[in-house]
Amino acid sequence: MSAFEFFFSFYGLVLGLSVAVIATGLATAIQHRRKIRIGWLTPLLALFVGLDIATFWDSAWNTFRDAPYNYGMLVAGMTIALVYFVAASLVFPHEITDGMDMDDHFWANKKVVLLLTTLATILMLLVSIPQVLTTPGGTTTALGLLALLGLYIVMTVPAALTRNRTVFAVLIGLHVALYLASAAASPFVPETPEPPAAAPTAGA
Repeated sequence: MSAFEFFFSFYGLVLGLSVAVIATGLATAIQHRRKIRIGWLTPLLALFVGLDIATFWDSAWNTFRDAPYNYGMLVAGMTIALVYFVAASLVFPHEITDGMDMDDHFWANKKVVLLLTTLATILMLLVSIPQVLTTPGGTTTALGLLALLGLYIVMTVPAALTRNRTVFAVLIGLHVALYLASAAASPFVPETPEPPAAAPTAGA
């Protein structure tokens, strides 16, 4: 097992638990659908957080697969993944009661969920930029990441703060659409070739 595989196995485990928390909440809501009102706000939030985690997971693979392992990277990865886990845990209520309107839980927790995903994204960028700057064209890539972070904040923070359903739906719906479009286009984007292995030295 390589150093990156060791790091990513732990990192991926926590992110995987975040997805499992969302899936469990959704399954529980569907199971009690005759007794509660699910609405569309919570499912849209759940879809966004799930896609955000997947995008974050993909970014970690692309950024850190060639990075040297160290304890600091493990702690940073754990911190970011735990922020996502807390956000995912707040999407659906932990207890379902008869006659419950899930919109009430949504309005009570939506702000925290979206601000936590924003925090995780900012932390990820802070950890990624030093690694990105060591690669060819790193400055350009880093500027691109900062631009994407700005777009993320512009779309997510207002959605976190608004009490208007339409504003939330437009901002998060557009964000979800961009994620899905990126996923659909990804099979057609050529992979970045991995650097060739060093030739063995004489007598090795």
